[in-house]
Amino acid sequence: MADDPLTIGEIARRTAQYLAKAGSPSPRLDADLVIAHALGMTRLALYTDFDRPLRADEIAGARALVARRGRREPMAYILGHRAFRRIELEVSPAVLVPRPETEVLVDWVLELAPAGARVLDWGTGSGAIALALADERPDLAVTGIDTADRALEVARTNAARLGLDVEWCLSDGFAALEGRQFDVVAANPPYLSEAEFAASPLELTFEPHAALVAGPRGDEVIARIATEVGRHLRPGGAVVCEIGATQADAVVSRFVAAGLRDPQVRADLAGLARVVMGRRA
Repeated sequence: MADDPLTIGEIARRTAQYLAKAGSPSPRLDADLVIAHALGMTRLALYTDFDRPLRADEIAGARALVARRGRREPMAYILGHRAFRRIELEVSPAVLVPRPETEVLVDWVLELAPAGARVLDWGTGSGAIALALADERPDLAVTGIDTADRALEVARTNAARLGLDVEWCLSDGFAALEGRQFDVVAANPPYLSEAEFAASPLELTFEPHAALVAGPRGDEVIARIATEVGRHLRPGGAVVCEIGATQADAVVSRFVAAGLRDPQVRADLAGLARVVMGRRA
């Protein structure tokens, strides 16, 4: 009947249809996760309770979250968290959503860092890189820096919840680290150009612009890192930098011009060159 109450299964079905029309690349998964989150359930529990009628307040709460995803707000912001390697991170619009390609950078840093190494996470955001390193290598002395107070608040919250020891520092680039050197510097800087950002999926418009867009060319921040990182690396130390998918050759050239030796490039799981490493002589 027309006035029969909506069930979990029916609202999940309607939500998936709505999100598909809104352009979500994974409408059914998004629908399940949003509805489960709104109802305080796991996705598995959602499926075992598909026939349960929903109260009016539950429907209203679910619709509010569905509307956010319909505007293409990232799922991580709606759910308030994102998994990264072995840890679960709280995220908000103050920080970038952690992405799988950044795990390639973490793997490389873990390989390069000797026992007891001092490691810097340049532009830490949610703390994803710094906290993953501290979680997987408790012997490391990890420092995370960011230019934004709001980002560092998120990182500190994540560290406290996870019980991981990381030094956090507000810094414009390396400015607050004068005289300090590290065995490895890991950086996931802004590397999009304004034109690339304009052509990106709508989800990116919800993320902090300054953490995504470097400038008209897209390599402005990477160029700064290449120029400044040498004096913050111990002899033989390495910088590992995430880059845009078309930037590898240009970044390697910048590293060489800055006096960094033995530049190497690694690809992500899609086969795209996404991480560049160079060493101080």
